[in-house]
Amino acid sequence: MIEDSLSWSYPIAVADLSPDGVELTLTPDQEIRAELARHAGVLAVPKLVAKLKVLPDGRGGAVVEGRLEAAVRQTCVVSLDPFDNRVNEPIAIRFSPTAAVRPAGGTIDVGLEDPPDPLVDGMIDLAAVVAEYLTLGIDPYPRKPGVAFKPPKLGRDKGESPFAALKKLKPRRGKTERSKTERSKT
Repeated sequence: MIEDSLSWSYPIAVADLSPDGVELTLTPDQEIRAELARHAGVLAVPKLVAKLKVLPDGRGGAVVEGRLEAAVRQTCVVSLDPFDNRVNEPIAIRFSPTAAVRPAGGTIDVGLEDPPDPLVDGMIDLAAVVAEYLTLGIDPYPRKPGVAFKPPKLGRDKGESPFAALKKLKPRRGKTERSKTERSKT
């Protein structure tokens, strides 16, 4: 889970859940979206909607399922232009009162299924769940639609190897030594 560095919180008590669970839609306001943008390392979060269903799992824990849809403003890694990128992430996470709190930097046995997250005082912070899935869903190398990387031309002829083109860029050793010798004489 994300550290407690966000002011946005939406706690829900697992003990208060009905057997059918509860359905919620979280849509943070502009101020919270600005805070999420800083936290996630993007320029802005113009849109964020998370539709969630929280169900008890019968063992004192809960399952949170749903979908997060957002737009995040990022800088294109090719053109350096800002643009809005979509984030569309399914949410599925289990919480258990018996789950061990994982130490920072500790090892985790990874099986076929993710281990449950620990319940803290019988509560789940749905805002922290949404912030975590938002952060994980952001493209670390965003590319603006329609922008393609074009490698720079090195002035090489067709059929010439890239190494020959690089050799042209490197100053000749003899020429450099002559230049140094001529400069020291003057």
